[in-house]
Order: sequence, then structure tokens, then C-alpha cells
Amino acid sequence: MLKEAKARCVALQAMMAARGIDRAIFTDESSIAYLAGFWGYLGIEFGRPTMLIVSAQDAPVIVTPLMESEMVGAMTWVEDLRVWEDFGPRGWGRVLSEVLGASPGAIWIERNTVPALVRNFLDDTYPGAALRDISPVLGEMRMIKSPFEIGVMKQAGQIAGAMMQAAHDSLGEGATEYESALAVIDAGSRKAAGFLTDKGWDRFVSPMIHNLQIVQSGRDTAMVHRRASLRAYRRRDPVYFCFCNMAQFKQYKLGFDRMFHIGEVDARDREVQEAAIDAQQAAIAAIRPGVLAEDVAEAANEVYRERGFQTGYRTGRSIGVAYLEAPELKAGDKTVLKPGMTFAVDGGISVGGETAGRIGDSIVVTPQGAEYITDYPRTILLSKG
Repeated sequence: MLKEAKARCVALQAMMAARGIDRAIFTDESSIAYLAGFWGYLGIEFGRPTMLIVSAQDAPVIVTPLMESEMVGAMTWVEDLRVWEDFGPRGWGRVLSEVLGASPGAIWIERNTVPALVRNFLDDTYPGAALRDISPVLGEMRMIKSPFEIGVMKQAGQIAGAMMQAAHDSLGEGATEYESALAVIDAGSRKAAGFLTDKGWDRFVSPMIHNLQIVQSGRDTAMVHRRASLRAYRRRDPVYFCFCNMAQFKQYKLGFDRMFHIGEVDARDREVQEAAIDAQQAAIAAIRPGVLAEDVAEAANEVYRERGFQTGYRTGRSIGVAYLEAPELKAGDKTVLKPGMTFAVDGGISVGGETAGRIGDSIVVTPQGAEYITDYPRTILLSKG
């Protein structure tokens, strides 16, 4: 992982030099993990910033709180590690100023994700410096995944498959949503542990599946992103599981969704779910190098129209070390697909207050078309109990 991260950083420095970008500050958890190979508590925003400063010419610098510096130093390949303290003269602003110098020209930041306190500091300390957005430059790099990255994502896909199997096995009349969520966490964590060791860099990677499980059942399946509750399943209930904030490994995040039905399926629920499945399959069949991202979405939307449904959902999104990367599979995105791009491809219909149809998989674009990263039957799925 660290060898890969270092190579990415070197490639980014070459891109910056070619575009006349002197220095960039990265504050987003996914960007720092991608370039420096560590994360720790970066995803928790509590006024204690960690920053990676990448120069086109000089070695990169990490600015991090003193209390986390030992772990950061053990996880990253970056050698220049500068610590700051919560009180006294060595606050993070002082340390960052030492890295940037007294009068930098343009300062490149991740405009949409930079913490407000960092942005305010830069505005106040360097009022004459233009703040420009480095995100499109790094985003361009992140579109195409390396064989190493695809390998990690395929491991995440196996973990996600174990999670979905546990979700399926947990279903039955009288079982509850939160019990399904516990089964998912247990199965995924055990599967992830099988890909790890307690040596070297691996020892900093937790196998634990975390975040709140998205699961909706009964009439609530028409909602989106409701979390597991105490609701007990009833016969003929549709039950929807979304792993989009849970199926991840070594910071690589997948999309993966399935709909199940308890015991049997109503005719209307079957009609809606089959439309979602067929739309997703039409989108995946359209994926190949040279196709525009929006054309993949149109392939799915054509199925919805033929079945008399409308959907306001995008058909998919690029995935990687962030939950959402570029491009997206939706109308207006004219990005040309290339081998090595990875997407979560969804079928999704909500019939307000009544039911829903949903399915989602992660895929990688290949020279021939698309290869699944996640795998579970793409049919009407009934509970086993």
C-alpha cells in the first residue's frame, strides 16, 4: 500500500509541475489516504486538522497533532512529519505557516472539503494569495484504478458478499432490522479479518465493519437511507439493504444493494423490483470503453420509461477511496469511459408510501465491457425462513 501511495504522489507532483502548480494542501481523509497511506482519525472533524502539503519540487510534508504523530509516522511513507500542539506557540497555524512561507503565491486547496477553520486561517493569514481548487487535478488521477487498487476492491467485494449472505440468512417473520444489522457487521468483520495480518502496516487496518446499517422494510422501503430499527419483519414484506457506507476495506468503498421479500412477494412489489433489476442490467450491458457516462444512465432510464416508471436517481457513481468520485452515471456527464474506471451501478425506483425496487453492484470497466466486483443473485430474492 505505501509503495503504491508514494508512486501516486510522485505522479501528482509531475502533473502539478506540468500545470504550473507550486504547492497544494490536502485535508480530505480520502486524499490523504490515497497519497500518504494513512488515515487514523482523519474522518472525525473536531477542530484538530491533519494536512498533507504536496510541492511540485520538494518532498511532501505532513502536519499532524502531536498526540497522533506516532501512529501517523508508522503508517505513512512520508518522512517530513511536523507536529503541532493544542496549546502554546506550536499551534497548527504556526506550523502550517512555516511550511507555506511568508508570501506564497496561489494556494491550492480542496475547495469543497477543506475544513472551515483551515479555510478561514488561509484567508486571514494570506489575504493576497489566490485560493484555487486542486480537486479536479487529483480527481483526474483517481478516475483510473491501478491493478493493485482493483485487487483491494475485489477483496472488499468478497467482504460485501459475506455481509449480504448474512443479511439474507437473518431474514424471517418476527426477526428485526437491528438483528440483521448485527449479523451483517459480524459476517463482514470476520471475512475482512481473513485478508489481514497483525504485522507491519496491516496492523493498523481494522477489520471491523462500521457505520449504521441502511435497512428499510415494509412500506418504509419507499424511503431512502433509513437506518436499522426495532421493526419486526412480516410476511410479504420487502426488505432493502444498502451497504454503500459499510462495504469498504483499506479505505476502498463500494456500492452494494439488494432487495429481499419475506416468504413471498406481492405482484406489485415483483413488478417494481423486476424493473429495477432490468434497468440496472441494461446500464451494465451498456458499459464499455468509449461510451459516455450519460449514455449508461440513458440505457437504464429507457427501461424505466418502457415500464411506466420515472426515477430521479442517478444510475451510478465512480467509487474508490471516497464514497463519491468522478464521473457519475447521470444525464449531463459526458465523461468517456475508460478501462480501470470503477462504478457503483444502481437500479432504483421509489413508489411513494407504497414500495420500492432497488439493486446495486460495483463493477470495473474492462477492455471488453464490465466485470463485477460485487456478486449476489440479481433476481427476486425471498427470505429463507
